[in-house]
Amino acid sequence: MFDSVSAGSSARRNLIWLAVVLLVIGAGYWWYQAGESSRSAKGSPGGKTPPVPVKVETAKVQDLDIFLRGLGTVTAYATVTIRSRVQGQLIEIPFKEGDHVKQGDLLARIDPRPFQVALDQARGTLAQNMAQYENAKLDLQRYEKLRAQQSIAVQLVDTQRSLVAKFEGQIKSDKAAVDNAQLQLDFTRITAPISGRLGLRQVDIGNLLVTNDPQGIVVITQTQPIAVVFTLPESELPSVREPVLAGKTLRVDAYDRTDSRLLAQGKLLTADNQIDVSTGTIKLKAEFTNEGDVLFPNQFVNVRILVRTVPDALTVPSVAIQQGSQGAFLYVATADGTALVRPVKVGARSGDRTQILEGIAAGDRVVLEGTDRLRSGSSIRAVGDGGPASSGGAGDGARSRAGTGTGTGTGAGAGTGAGAGTTVDRKSAAPSAGPARQP
Repeated sequence: MFDSVSAGSSARRNLIWLAVVLLVIGAGYWWYQAGESSRSAKGSPGGKTPPVPVKVETAKVQDLDIFLRGLGTVTAYATVTIRSRVQGQLIEIPFKEGDHVKQGDLLARIDPRPFQVALDQARGTLAQNMAQYENAKLDLQRYEKLRAQQSIAVQLVDTQRSLVAKFEGQIKSDKAAVDNAQLQLDFTRITAPISGRLGLRQVDIGNLLVTNDPQGIVVITQTQPIAVVFTLPESELPSVREPVLAGKTLRVDAYDRTDSRLLAQGKLLTADNQIDVSTGTIKLKAEFTNEGDVLFPNQFVNVRILVRTVPDALTVPSVAIQQGSQGAFLYVATADGTALVRPVKVGARSGDRTQILEGIAAGDRVVLEGTDRLRSGSSIRAVGDGGPASSGGAGDGARSRAGTGTGTGTGAGAGTGAGAGTTVDRKSAAPSAGPARQP
């Protein structure tokens, strides 16, 4: 009997403890939900969705340079391998490797003594034959006088006249031999045939040089001026030919391998006379003064050729342009802190900027980043250009400007889009900052 009473009391106590635990859990859950609601109400006054932070930039009017891009190789205007034209021992090398030399400067000298001896010998032979020639002419004059007096036969006069002609021919041959010996002696002085930069010396003093040695003594490359050969797609040929045929000189810029640093500026010289059918490209040649020797033969460069300039073009960063089923559009930040969709008509593209023909006006602020979370009429917190709708504070604006590269040339901004700070082909499609949506 006591056991049954004790068991009933224990069961009631367990039920009471279970009820207390459930009440505590319920109260805690209610308190947590109330706190979340309070914090949510504080973070979003009136229960509205918080504004979306976006980066903006003002559309501006500027001259838009249209560049075509290609890959090129630096080519020396002239390359000459210096070789000896006579055989002999090398006795002097007055140049220093890497020096700039002018046409006619002495580069090497071969032992001239054997060639001087040959020249003296040729001059001696000429002197001998000259003496015989003079004597033969005097005899001919005597024979002709005697023939006029009918004292000698005609045959003797004719024979003497032939002897004089023979000596005349011999003298011409001797003079040629003297000139040849003098030329061989002159060849012992090896001079620069062109002005340019010397390479590494290929032979040392004391070696016996032979004619037509493929290794040569040194190589000269003409680097001032210097040329760059590059290619463009055949579809871009009309864009180059039209201004050239109109008499314009097209500017060509050479950038380094990373396409970020301008090396030199030059001008277009000419285009090849045929298109490469295997690649569908055409070769063009540009000239650079290369005063600082920043371009070296066989160096790889990125080439940009300026084909035309669009004056007073209304431009925006290319990353602002979106694509939808109805065509191109962008978001414009209004003064009341909302984003509105504006369909636009796109014109020429150059670098990270695109010309807008219709849809917006100069001074409108377009959204660059954050478009993936926007709809027309969305509330925004604009940062980037410090305009009247910017509410992100000076710190946010500065961070936005530091993070968005919109300049041309060698800007190093880390902004999104088509390579901030570079100049791209005007055929390049504008990259999207987010998923494209139909306005």
